[in-house]
Order: sequence, then structure tokens, then C-alpha cells
Amino acid sequence: MLEVLGLTAGATAVYRMMLDHPAYGVDEIAADCGLTATDVHDHLDELARLTLVRASAERPGQLRAVSPDIGLADMLAAQEAELAIRQAKLAASKAAVTRMVADQAEHRTNHGERLLGLDAIHARLERMGRDATTEVLASQPGDQRPEDLLASRPADAEVFARGITMRTLYQDSTRKQPHAVTYAHWLLSHGGEVRTAPAIPPRLIVVDRTRALVPIDPADNRKGALYITEPGILAALLDLFEQAWHSAVPLGASSPGDPNSGLSPTERELLRLLGSGLTDDAAGQRLGISSRTVGRHMSSIMERLGASSRFEAGIKAAHKGWL
Repeated sequence: MLEVLGLTAGATAVYRMMLDHPAYGVDEIAADCGLTATDVHDHLDELARLTLVRASAERPGQLRAVSPDIGLADMLAAQEAELAIRQAKLAASKAAVTRMVADQAEHRTNHGERLLGLDAIHARLERMGRDATTEVLASQPGDQRPEDLLASRPADAEVFARGITMRTLYQDSTRKQPHAVTYAHWLLSHGGEVRTAPAIPPRLIVVDRTRALVPIDPADNRKGALYITEPGILAALLDLFEQAWHSAVPLGASSPGDPNSGLSPTERELLRLLGSGLTDDAAGQRLGISSRTVGRHMSSIMERLGASSRFEAGIKAAHKGWL
């Protein structure tokens, strides 16, 4: 579990052994952990770099483990700060991508084309999948229709059969759709990777990092799509996807709440969206949940804050550093 903090499994085992048996030396730790003395010294060097061990005042020449509520708390704080920076970059990238796509959608260029009608979009998707050679990236916000997933399976199976990697982003709300979860596990069983987050980039498919397909209007896919090969726009789309991917949670893992506020990732994103002026309906659409669910989340947050109104809840949340 500590690997996400930058700690290897071997260093984790040594750290736990030192916490459980403070008097142990290198030989005792090596024996109980099934390691060599050299391995233990390497792991101690790793722990020292992470400031999880310090020189012992009682046993000169030996190290002692730093209490987890100090050492690991500092590491968690650093990870949270890094995540906040990534989220800020993601928000800036979203705005940049929106401007770029809007500019390019006004006319057809030598680096892309407008696709009008579902048949044209499906034909382009089929061609992109057939021509893929290394990688397919996909962001699929909102509810996933069973018929769409069923129609996608043959093409996805053919892509996997050619040894092509596939990474897919869904919203957290997808975890409550049995047919979508079943399809996601099918992707995992074929070597694909699936992650979820409260809010993800608009619908997006990138193949081999050289061509992409995005909707002309994210709110209405029927208006058509833009096929993009322009390197500048592709770079922005890839940066947007990668930032969202690194902030998302792998399917099968639970989404941790904020240790300081008890907020889930969905609640944090909801507060941010409502604080930016979105209505319940608009915020719900961004998160893939109904306005009724938005109301339930806000009622729960208000109860935890002891607030009698959303305005009061917003003030208290800001004071607590939740916004």
C-alpha cells in the first residue's frame, strides 16, 4: 500500500520491522524479513532519503524508525500538494484545449476534418482502430449505454489481438453501472487499463499519439466530431489526458476521501463546480450524476459543516480550506 508514496515493498517491510522491534539490528531485520544484510542496508538508505529513519540516540551507529504519524504524514502532505498542482494544470489544459478545438472546428484544414453524422464518425473510428499500431487512449464521460459498449467489443478485441495497449478513463459514477463495470473488467482481462475520477476530460479518443477524435459539441455528440492530426492540438490533448489519468483511481481500488475533511473526490469536485457558479443540473452533468444526487451530496456536506444554507456551507467550507 505504501508504494504509492514512493516506498518499495522491501523498504516497507524493513520499516514495519523496525517499528515492531525497535531494538533489532541489521542481522535480526534481515532474518525476519528474509533479506540479506546488503538488502537491508539498501532499504535503510531508501528510508533515510525519505526521512523515515534517523540516527538512534540510545544505540550509537544504529537507526530508529520515525513514527508513521510524523514520517508518513509528511509524505502524504507532499503527495497531496503534488496532486493539487496537477489538478491546477489540468484545469488550465482544459481551457487551452477548449479554445484550440473551437478554433479548429470552424473550418477544415490539412491537419484534420469535420465529421458530420454518426455514420461518418463510426467509419472514422473503425479506420482509426484498424490503423492503430501501439496505443489507444480514451476518455468516456457520462453514462455508458449497453448497446454502445456491446458494439465496441469486436473492434476492441481486434485491437487487443494485435498487442496494442489501451487506457480508458470513466467517471466515478460509472462504477454504479453494472454493464459498464462488466465491460471495464473485460478490458482489464485483455490487458487494458481502466481508471475513474469524479470529472474527466470531454469525450476523446487518441490513437498512436498522432490522431484524435473529439466531439464538435461535448454536450451533443450528434452534432459531429473533429478528426485531428495537428501536432499542437494533439500535444494539448495528450497532456490533458495524462494529467487526468494520473489523478484518477484504477478500477478495483476505492477512491480515498480527503483525510482532513472527510470529503470524497466527488464531493470535493462538486464543491468546486458549485463554487464556480454552476447550477445543480450543470454540475451533475459534469460529474455524471443526477441533480437529485447533487442535492443529497450537498445535504450531507451541510450536515457535516453544521450549516443551515448552502451559502453558509460555502463560507464554512472555505474557512476549513475545503475549497
